[in-house]
Amino acid sequence: MQLPENGLVAVVKRDCPTCELLEPVYRQLRDGPGLTVFSQDDPAFPEAIGGAHDDRDLERSYRLDVETVPTLIRLEGGREAGRAIGWHRGDWEAVTGIEGLGADLPEWRPGCGSKSVEPGMAEILKVRFGDARFGARPIELRNYDDPIEAAYERGWSDGLPVVPPTEVRVLRMLRGTTRAPDEIIGSIPPNLAPCTVEKAAINAVMAGCKPEYFPVVLAAIEAALIPEFTMHGLLCTTYFAGPVVVVNGPIAKAIGMNWGGNALGQGNRANATIGRALQLVIRNVGGGIPGGIDRATLGQPGKYTFCFAEDETDPTWEPWPVTRGFAAGTSTVSLFAGDGVLSNFDQISRTPDSLVRSLAMSLWSIGHPKKVQGHDALLVLSPEHYRIFRDAGWDRARILAEFEDVLRKPGSELVRGAGGVMEGVVPEQAEGVLSKFRPGGLHIVRAGGQAGLMSAIIGGWASGARGSIPVTKEVKT
Repeated sequence: MQLPENGLVAVVKRDCPTCELLEPVYRQLRDGPGLTVFSQDDPAFPEAIGGAHDDRDLERSYRLDVETVPTLIRLEGGREAGRAIGWHRGDWEAVTGIEGLGADLPEWRPGCGSKSVEPGMAEILKVRFGDARFGARPIELRNYDDPIEAAYERGWSDGLPVVPPTEVRVLRMLRGTTRAPDEIIGSIPPNLAPCTVEKAAINAVMAGCKPEYFPVVLAAIEAALIPEFTMHGLLCTTYFAGPVVVVNGPIAKAIGMNWGGNALGQGNRANATIGRALQLVIRNVGGGIPGGIDRATLGQPGKYTFCFAEDETDPTWEPWPVTRGFAAGTSTVSLFAGDGVLSNFDQISRTPDSLVRSLAMSLWSIGHPKKVQGHDALLVLSPEHYRIFRDAGWDRARILAEFEDVLRKPGSELVRGAGGVMEGVVPEQAEGVLSKFRPGGLHIVRAGGQAGLMSAIIGGWASGARGSIPVTKEVKT
């Protein structure tokens, strides 16, 4: 049923008390200027006028931008000239130009929600009726094709099943940002293929993200493209490393990220899928495929996803991005080129001096115990270990200063051949004292459950100008 060029149109549904209340008004309008009625749920309703035109597919409701039923619209020359929502006698009389409508009815009654605006329907209708526009090429599947298996066959998967990126799901993901779908975020290595917001949304869908995670995904992609992070080199290396994503600020709490118990493990959707979305973008847009440009000798499980939030519940702690020049309370994503998790299980130390030396013993093993300044490290302090420092009055600056002091050894202990191990520093470095990390190469964040005297150390890939420098990007919607 096409809309009339001129006349009155009402959109109703039986499952609405106000719509039922107005049956006498529909009859008045039908017998007067004429009325075209569309019913969202039952074309036999309203019986007072012999039923309505069938709008169970909601196309008319969608085209007319109906949010509440009943809605009355006056059309003139095919254009809307007036609208009344719900029931208010004065509004309906103004739209129709007829006085005395529904004289026996109450003056006012609220309407009900239109079926076209029920959760999830907006994207379904936009796709169904052709208003959605996508830049990506659609893949047509046959009725008997399994979309998950189709994704495997096309090489879109990281080895785990992906969520099929249907038009509706992608459109919902795009609603998570105000950025235009065709905006180019940057060129994704190794193939330096341009990545649009839409392509990022497709991969975020496949990773299992919710739309509210999408701004964090976009920030993570932008961070990975900062030259100092050297994403291309991180892909090409034979080393274990991949992007470690650390989220800070109000966004972490808003989207339900985990910074507490098992923060580095499984079980939290936001943590798991944000990191995975970044990896899928690198794979599917940039072409960073294992066995291709990804030449890792062994790799590590964090290359599926490695993402968590920093614990900022202690106001005396300076969050990592603040040390990197961002204002406190700013939502950010930081990337660290890291390998797997090394544990330090010190249950005995109760003084900061003992604990810092204990943690330093583990830190020496990063890369190799006899190598210096070749790798950065990210220390994830658990609450119980952190409490030892805090109760002694040690802030971030003091902790780092103490580590700098204890993470030094005579070159004679680290030189090649010392201790019967041929790995080590070159003979020219045998004299003097050497620091384990380059200046600024040790980074600290807080995370973890309240119970457990243990902390985690994430070793880095090649550090500084020879490799990767941690980067931070603000999250924007």
